[in-house]
Amino acid sequence: MTAEPTRSTRLASTEPTIVDDEDTDIALDSDLPWVVLVWNDPINLTSYVVFVFQKLFGFSIEKATKLMLDVHERGRAVVSNGTREKAELDVFRLHEYGLWATMQQDR
Repeated sequence: MTAEPTRSTRLASTEPTIVDDEDTDIALDSDLPWVVLVWNDPINLTSYVVFVFQKLFGFSIEKATKLMLDVHERGRAVVSNGTREKAELDVFRLHEYGLWATMQQDR
């Protein structure tokens, strides 16, 4: 019969411990910025979309118009990027103005 190792003996072990850290991929993904997409819809006038882009994001008339044309012709445009919290706020604000907006992680 062998003696049970004491607590101090178990803690003093010098054997390496292998840890399978599956959270590494998740941590890298959380570093990716989020983008806010505005989608084309049959309801809002193009001039209204330009107005909303200028008011919410402070875009010049030229940039707001370019983004509106992307929405109209390509079906969507990225209007904002940043942290998840910022993207959530931007989507919420766009919804308040009646625009169809979503967010996703930039890849």
